[in-house]
Amino acid sequence: MPKKRRKLNKDFEKKIYSSKKNVELVLAKIYDIDDEDIQKEYMSAFNGVVYSYDELKEDYEQLGFNDNSEELLTKYKNAFNLFESEFEI
Repeated sequence: MPKKRRKLNKDFEKKIYSSKKNVELVLAKIYDIDDEDIQKEYMSAFNGVVYSYDELKEDYEQLGFNDNSEELLTKYKNAFNLFESEFEI
């Protein structure tokens, strides 16, 4: 039985790409922190954002654009905004 083709969405792909760049930028800033304790604290707090991004990306790569996609994007954005509001970077 042939596998069902993934539904693609160019606008959503742009949002995922933008999210990837935001995650990479914050990770680079965290890695630039000299104090190891502070770096670990920031990294620990940012892991939730990274997990949300990975979940979003994996879902899109596996299933394409689906009913769950917007919800995962919102979850990622909320996690990112929460991190930004609690940590100054």
